[in-house]
Order: sequence, then C-alpha cells, then structure tokens
Amino acid sequence: MTELFDASATRFADRALIDFLGRHYSYRETADGVRRVAKGLAAMGYGPGDRIGLFLPNVPHYVAAYYGILRLGATVVNFSPLYTVEELRHQVEDSGTRALFTISASALLPTALAVLEKSGLERLIVGSVAGALPPAKSMFYRLFRGREVTARPQDGRITAFSQLIANDGVRDAAPIDPDHDVALIQYTGGTTGVPKGAMLTHRNLSANARQVAGLDPNPNAPDRILGVLPLFHVFANTCVLNRTVLNGGEIVMLPRFDGAQALAAIQRTKATALPGVPTMYRALLDHPKLAQTDLSSLRICISGGAPLPAELKTRFEAATGATLIEGYGLSESSGVLAANPYEAQGKPGTIGQPIPGTRIRLVDKEDAARPAPAGDPGEIVAAGPQIMAGYWNRDDADAETFVTDDGGTRWLRTGDVGTIDEDGFIRIVDRLKDMIAVGGFKVFPSQIEAVLYTHPAVKEALVIGLPDAYRGEHPRAYVTLTDEAAVDGAALAGWLNPQLGKHERVDAVIVRDSLPKTMIGKLSRKDLVVEVTAEQP
Repeated sequence: MTELFDASATRFADRALIDFLGRHYSYRETADGVRRVAKGLAAMGYGPGDRIGLFLPNVPHYVAAYYGILRLGATVVNFSPLYTVEELRHQVEDSGTRALFTISASALLPTALAVLEKSGLERLIVGSVAGALPPAKSMFYRLFRGREVTARPQDGRITAFSQLIANDGVRDAAPIDPDHDVALIQYTGGTTGVPKGAMLTHRNLSANARQVAGLDPNPNAPDRILGVLPLFHVFANTCVLNRTVLNGGEIVMLPRFDGAQALAAIQRTKATALPGVPTMYRALLDHPKLAQTDLSSLRICISGGAPLPAELKTRFEAATGATLIEGYGLSESSGVLAANPYEAQGKPGTIGQPIPGTRIRLVDKEDAARPAPAGDPGEIVAAGPQIMAGYWNRDDADAETFVTDDGGTRWLRTGDVGTIDEDGFIRIVDRLKDMIAVGGFKVFPSQIEAVLYTHPAVKEALVIGLPDAYRGEHPRAYVTLTDEAAVDGAALAGWLNPQLGKHERVDAVIVRDSLPKTMIGKLSRKDLVVEVTAEQP
C-alpha cells in the first residue's frame, strides 16, 4: 500500500487529491503530510506491528493518518465515529490499539477522552476541522460553530495533529511483507453478528484497489469521485480512497451525507462518480433541489451495502443520465467481490459477475464442504487475492468462516445464499441467518421485500421472522411510504399476500415513519428485530 501511494504521489504530484469543501490538497502536499505523520509517530515510539486507530469522519486528516500509519509499518484500525464509549473501548481493547486519531468535534472528542481513561489506549492525536477548511470557511466555523467543538485538554497523553506533523518528514518507509503484514483491521459482524476484526494485508487492499480500477473501460476519463461514503467503512476504503489514489483521481470529500450538500458538491466540482448505498440514491431523488441541479458530469455510480431495487435504479438513471450499477462485497474481502459491468449489458437485480482474479461458487447450505445441489440456491463462497488473512485473535471464528477444498484452496464463506446463472451473474437470495423457518419451509425475507417494492406507495421495506407457537416463525413486514401515499398496512397486506406462497404470507404489514439503518445508511434487519422484540409484551 505504501508503494501504491508513493507511485501515485510521484506520478500525479501536481494534481488535486482532495477537495475538502473547496480547499484543495495536491498529491504532493498530501504525501508530505503522510511522511510527517509517519515520522511523528516514530518519534513517539510507535513502529511496525503497532495498532493505531482512526476515529474520524471524512476529513483530510484521515488520508494523511491512514497512509502515514501504513508507511510506518503499523496497522490501521478503523473505528466508526458513531460508536458509543463502550463500543469504542471494547474494540480498542480487543485490537490492542495504542494511539488514536480523532478531531476536536463534540461528537467525537468526549468519547475518545472517555476511552483514554477506561482502556489501555496510550495517546490521542487530535486534529482541528477548522484548520483543514478554506480560510473564509475556517473563520465561519470558528465563529458560528464553536459549540460543536470540544477544547483539547492539557494532558501529556494528548497531542495536537499539528504538533505531530511538525517535522521534516525525512524518514524511509518501513519494509513491508505484503502477503503477511496486516495493513488494516476492519471490524465487522461477520456471519455471526459478533464484532470481529478482519485482518486485511497490504496485498489484500492493493489487489482490491486494482481489481476495482480495472472494471472501468475508460480509465483515462476525468476521475472526480464524491467521497461521502464514510472512509472508515471498507466499501469506501477501497472504492473511494485506495482506488482513486491508484488512479490519480480526486476525492470530493464531504464529512457526512447531506442531500443538499451532496448535490451542490456534484454541481460545483463536476464529479464523475458517486459510490453509495440505495438509501443515499433515494434521498437524492427525493430532494427538492434535484431538479435544479446539473448532474450531467456523473458517469458511474456504484451501489453496494444492500439490494438495489430495480425501480430505484431506473428512476436514478432517468433523473441523472448516469449509469447506476450494483456490486457486492464484505469487510472480509477488502470491499468488493463482484460487480455488474460499467458499460456492457448487466443484469438488474443481480450483484454482477466476479471481478478479475476472483472465483465464486455455491456450496450446500447445510454442509459447506459439499457443492450446492444442481439448480438449488447455495451459500456463496469466494477465493481471491482480496480475501482477508483471518480474524484478529479469533482462530475459532476462522474455522467457521473458511472452508478448504481438496485442491487446498481456502474459500471464504459469505453467509449469503444465492444463485449463479449461465452467464456468471450472481443473484443474492438472502442471508443464511435471516432465513425464516415457517412450518419446515425456509422463507427468504428479501423475496417478500422485492414484491413490496413493486407497490408505488412503498419507499422502504424490511421483513423479519417472529415467534409462532404453531409454525415456529411467521413473517411480518415493516415499511415506510412515499410522500403523499394514501394506503394503510391492512391494504398493503391484502395486496401483498395473494402474490406470495402460502408459507411466505405475512401476518401484517406495519407502516412506520422510519426503519433502522446502519452507520452507512443501509436498512438494518438486525436492529429492527431488536426494536420489535423490545416492544413485545
């Protein structure tokens, strides 16, 4: 990864790498920051093999810290800015993180300070958002948004980012074994729901960046990518950060997703790509400023994280003129395993075909050592250079997550059930753990959700299984509605059930104002189950 960054920093030195709310950072300027971060960390006593955390939103500090840690030979540990004190503390302790980068935002610094007191964390490195902004915006931020900033305490364990990089940056990069040195620990629920750290090597990450870049049939076209997906998430880490650096492109960086800001940034910068999740594209379509925004620069938008409804793809492409394709991957696969083609004929409703260098096949849902029966859905397993080395300190989880074939190839079990057609296009049927057992039948929630999405009043849909004394479980649907929709849950259930098999029929459709979402805006079936279970008498 260090060689990947250095090669682009040399080749594209004068190009802009980051546009942060109008302030530009060139590849040369960013590379200088990367070297200074590495030297500053070394002066503090950190080195190869140490785990150093990023508790950051999308800010320029993230890029300098990420590649600086890798240049040091240390391991990056990504943490969500949405974590509670306990969530952050647990993962800091589990990973053995010694130092943590954050910023002086009130939403972040108090949490980081609490973890500094309650864990083995040794040091905080705290940056300033105002210092990364253009001068006029920086003054505005200091004057009018001061209440969103927490002052950095005077504590020997806390270092200002500006102090960390107050050096000449002259220091050789640490030697790296790309196949064995862990570049990134990315926490994930995996297939069991228990957070585990996926160990991604330098080879894993650099290979996936090249695999994703290789999907574009026009690699020399203008490359300005809207970086609004959170960089701490593996989807953005590969598709927004590493791929763009490899390609010499520019990241139009926004700290968080806001429909108005995203539309304005696309128009201002003539962004050419927008990786996102389906809820993000829907929010842009529903935004009142969409009709007044020039989106003609958009060329490719990659959807991941959740199934892309066909009607959403059609509407978005009609409104923007861009191509919206669906892809698929996991934290354990560095981000991407499969994607629909950018220009050739894809197949809506599928996650596309395996990306270059990747093998995907189906195994029996009950016994992963056997192939899936011909014609039946099976669990998707994958092999390729982007597949993680394993879980951090979790050999027990590795044994459950990998299956080795007779030829010695180690396959990653994804926990997703799917089919593969004659052209190699993969269709996700559902998650193994989400299947609903109804009187001996296996019901896939996503198939019921797909029918719900064909109703013009349904905006979002989730189906879960609830306990049933007679059948074991029964399906129930939860939906949000489009604006001005005039339909209730009973009417939706009456419309839905005749289209389903007898064992698939829901006992009710519950209309809600909102459905729970993950940190990247993906609808969360797991959180809905928790909410509904808590409501039960």
